[in-house]
Amino acid sequence: MKSNVGTTDRLIRVIAGLILAIAGVIFDSWWGLIGIIPLATGLFKFCPLYLPFKLSTTEKDS
Repeated sequence: MKSNVGTTDRLIRVIAGLILAIAGVIFDSWWGLIGIIPLATGLFKFCPLYLPFKLSTTEKDS
C-alpha cells in the first residue's frame, strides 16, 4: 500500500475518528464505531476511497 494521506489530512482524520468514537461511548451508541474508519485511515496513511479517483494529499517530491 502506497501512502496517499498527507500530514494535515491524517491529523484531521485521527481527531475526527477519536471524537466520533468518544461520542459513541458517551451517548451509548453503536454509531461511535464509524469513528474507526477515519481513525484507521489516518493511522495507516492510506485511504482506499482515494484510489479510484487517483487522489493523494501527500506532498510531492521536488
